[in-house]
Amino acid sequence: MITKKELLTALPDVLVKSNEDLANYTYTKVGGPADFLAFPADKEQLQRLVRLANQTQTPFIVLGNASNLIVRDGGIRGIVILLEKMTEIRVNGDVIEAQAGANLIETTELALAHALTGFEFACGIPGSVGGAVFMNAGAYGGEISAVLASVEVMDQTGEILVIAAADMQFGYRQSMLQTNHYIALSAKFTLAQGDVAQIKAEMDRLTQLRQLKQPLELPSCGSVFKRPAGYFAGQLIQDAGLQGHQIGGVAVSKKHAGFMVNIDKGTASDYEALIAYVIAQVQKTSGVTLEPEVRILGEEKK
Repeated sequence: MITKKELLTALPDVLVKSNEDLANYTYTKVGGPADFLAFPADKEQLQRLVRLANQTQTPFIVLGNASNLIVRDGGIRGIVILLEKMTEIRVNGDVIEAQAGANLIETTELALAHALTGFEFACGIPGSVGGAVFMNAGAYGGEISAVLASVEVMDQTGEILVIAAADMQFGYRQSMLQTNHYIALSAKFTLAQGDVAQIKAEMDRLTQLRQLKQPLELPSCGSVFKRPAGYFAGQLIQDAGLQGHQIGGVAVSKKHAGFMVNIDKGTASDYEALIAYVIAQVQKTSGVTLEPEVRILGEEKK
């Protein structure tokens, strides 16, 4: 395991914080400390970070912008890497290229500004471009797989390669980035020329739907469960009478049962206990076993 002095000496140009609470960065507002929290400014800095971690046998993990995940209260050992400084977005004709740390909503707004259609479905999805590709994020009938052209990735040794969309092995909330443990660096999206007024109207419609139906005003990890075949997770949870059910400081949203919200200084343990309780109750009432969509990382608090 690398020491703080060794890390700062080897990578003096990379912003690194030590023993930093991840609750300050996650959308859930929970999460214990990372031994080291690094913010590379570009893929070259990220590459040096990855290679240094390998050389020193220091575990590392890339979290994008820490949206659709829960970090346990004991935190994460080794180096946690956030890509929030890698945010460049460029437009070239019908193609948008965005770095992994770019905000997905801002990327859809840039598409609107250039009269490009096809990205409207993502106009309200929180999180980063890299996370969206990693999870094959989707909403309102659209998915990242439908607009992705290619993605530039880094493997666990620091090697960089480009993967075409056709080779991404996309599934429901799945991609080969998960199975191969690849780190998304940037993505190219192929869109189509459209009418600005029509694109904006559709984005406004979807934004209004999201605001009406989702608890955007409270900390959450987004949609907690995958959609079971033939069902909607939120409806199953609602039918089980669980809306508003609270464990510790975390509750099933009264606005949308598919969300869990941090309403009173909740912890990761509260989230996990509530997830387990909801799975058990829905299984009892409907016979359907819900599968978490949210990633749960880190160690229990000792």
